[in-house]
Amino acid sequence: MKAATGELNLTVITLLAIAAVIAFFWLMWPQIQTTINNQWSNINTYKGN
Repeated sequence: MKAATGELNLTVITLLAIAAVIAFFWLMWPQIQTTINNQWSNINTYKGN
């Protein structure tokens, strides 16, 4: 029984960690995407396109 409880705790911790990573990218993706697009525009402007 003790081993099953330990596995359950580890599973819960893993799921919470995955949820935290997903939440981070969910919140930060618009800013990341804007930064990528701005840098892409700067590269195209630099090349003269």
